[in-house]
Amino acid sequence: MYAFRLSLAVVALWAPAIAAEPTLHYDVPAGWRVEQPASSMRLAQFTLPRGEGDAADAVAVIYFFGQGQGGSVEANLDRWASQMGQAGGRPGTVKDGKTTTLTANGHAVSLLDIGGTYTDTMGGGGPKAGYRMKAAVVETPGGPYFIKLTGPEKTVLKWDASFQAFLKSMSYK
Repeated sequence: MYAFRLSLAVVALWAPAIAAEPTLHYDVPAGWRVEQPASSMRLAQFTLPRGEGDAADAVAVIYFFGQGQGGSVEANLDRWASQMGQAGGRPGTVKDGKTTTLTANGHAVSLLDIGGTYTDTMGGGGPKAGYRMKAAVVETPGGPYFIKLTGPEKTVLKWDASFQAFLKSMSYK
C-alpha cells in the first residue's frame, strides 16, 4: 500500500499541470448578494435589494447551456420580450423595449430592456405588474451566456449602472 501511494506522489511531481477550461469571469457589483442557484439550469444567481417603495427584490441570473446551445440571440430576445405583457394583455415584442449592443472585453453583448407585466415562465407566482427586465446574451468562443435581470421597475432602474458595469466586466478565459 505504501509503495502505491509513493508512486502516485512521484507521478504527480512529473505530470504537467492540467489547464483549466475557459469560462466566463465577471465582477459582482457592490450590494449584490450571491445566492445559491434555484435550479441546475442556472450557472449563477444574485439578489439585488429592492428600491424604495418596491415590494420585492430583483433577481439576476446567468445561464449557460454549452457551445451551440440555448438558441440564437434573436430567438432569446424575442422569448424574453414575450414574457413582459403589454397594454391590453398582449405579449411583449422586442419593439416594445429597447435593444442595444456593446462589447465586453472583446465579446459582443446584445441587451434588451423592457417593462411591463412579467410572467415568470420558470418560477410561477402569477403575473407581476410594474416589472422591468434587462436581459443580455454574451457571445464567447465557448458558447453564449444568457443573463437576465428581473424585478420591480424602480428596483431594476436603481441597479442599472451596476448591471451595465457587470456586463462590461465579463471576460472569457
